[in-house]
Amino acid sequence: MLNQLKIINSYRKQFISLLVGVPSYETYVAHMESHHPGEPVKTRKEFFCEAQDARYNAKGGKVSRCC
Repeated sequence: MLNQLKIINSYRKQFISLLVGVPSYETYVAHMESHHPGEPVKTRKEFFCEAQDARYNAKGGKVSRCC
């Protein structure tokens, strides 16, 4: 029962992160380790800041969203 709750919680966290447009840091780290070994991995803070900049400052500082 406890394992099922952990799985459900991880899916819930992933869903909410994708819903608000925050990519998964864990997925990024796994990708870097498997496809780019030896290259430096960004910290969680660096990754989050870069994701936010890419989302909101992609068009010269103008918010690029519909609303």
